[in-house]
Amino acid sequence: MKVLVPVKRVIDYNVKVRVKADGSGVDLANVKMSMNPFDEIAVEEAIRLKEKGAVEEIVVVSIGVKQAQETLRTALAMGADRAILVVAADDVHQDIEPLAVAKILAKIVEEEQPGLVIAGKQAIDNDMNATGQMLSALLGWGQATFASEVEIAGDAAKVTREVDGGLQTISVKLPAIITADLRLNEPRYASLPNIMKAKKKPLDEKTAADYGVDVSPRLEVVKTAEPAGRSAGIKVGSVDELVAKLKDAGVV
Repeated sequence: MKVLVPVKRVIDYNVKVRVKADGSGVDLANVKMSMNPFDEIAVEEAIRLKEKGAVEEIVVVSIGVKQAQETLRTALAMGADRAILVVAADDVHQDIEPLAVAKILAKIVEEEQPGLVIAGKQAIDNDMNATGQMLSALLGWGQATFASEVEIAGDAAKVTREVDGGLQTISVKLPAIITADLRLNEPRYASLPNIMKAKKKPLDEKTAADYGVDVSPRLEVVKTAEPAGRSAGIKVGSVDELVAKLKDAGVV
């Protein structure tokens, strides 16, 4: 079985995000970029399935700017077999919206004919949490979102999902879409030999026009602002004073 894994280039999660002075967006100048953490988990899960013998080939796909080549090479160094880069923007500040991404992925799925698509549940830059669900709708495939455990059994995938009430286990017929949650696994570090090997692995470059998909934004960012800072706390002299303060605040 072939597995397709979409990956996105985002600001590294260790970096403190800065908002532009005019509030038009996030400042990306000289900022470290890396693979979206949830996508990294999806790549790791695909590799583990391959190690178990359930998967034969892993294809990673990134849709965005040309610099996303670095992100794809990281996935190849982890253990993916080949990569596809769809250049859909020249400006690193342009975010390709979920519907356009899903449409391009649907075209790639038609070409590649994978038995499974594993994606991160959301990207940490826009938190849309929509691409996997939209791709499922476009393809008419079953979906299992927020996966914390995946097991392939014949022509179905047994997936444990994280829901508000705890854990839910479902069986979804393949081909299907699975979106990875945080507790699905812990991604491996790429070894130096694998990093060197990744440079020789195939990476095909396409454009959004090759798939006949319009990536023009449907949403307009009106304003971007940093979260309000927390107000300073106060010290209390006794337990009684603490209880009184909590009562005044309506906590108890």
